Amino acid sequence: MKNYVQPGNTITLAAPYAVESGDGLLVGAIFGVATGAAANGEPVEAALVGVFDLKKVGSQAWAAGDKVYWDNTNKQATKTATDNTLIGAAVEAVDNGASDIIGRVRLNGSF
Repeated sequence: MKNYVQPGNTITLAAPYAVESGDGLLVGAIFGVATGAAANGEPVEAALVGVFDLKKVGSQAWAAGDKVYWDNTNKQATKTATDNTLIGAAVEAVDNGASDIIGRVRLNGSF
């Protein structure tokens, strides 16, 4: 196929804000996880599929299979759909303690 470009598991985007390796980033409707550090506006390779440990809202319990959204204002994952972008699903439960701030997410990859 002469119009095939790449598998699309990772793509290069302009960082919408300064990111470190492992940070979530949202560019329009595309959510990815930065594979390296980049300043605002610099190119950064972003993983679009896979399972990642992401910063999440503390004091919010997750169950495996819960829909997970990206809160681009606070740069963290959440179960709250309102004003946020669907990015995938939780793959394991997380307690709701204030210190429970990491959640394991399988990225949707369909955006």
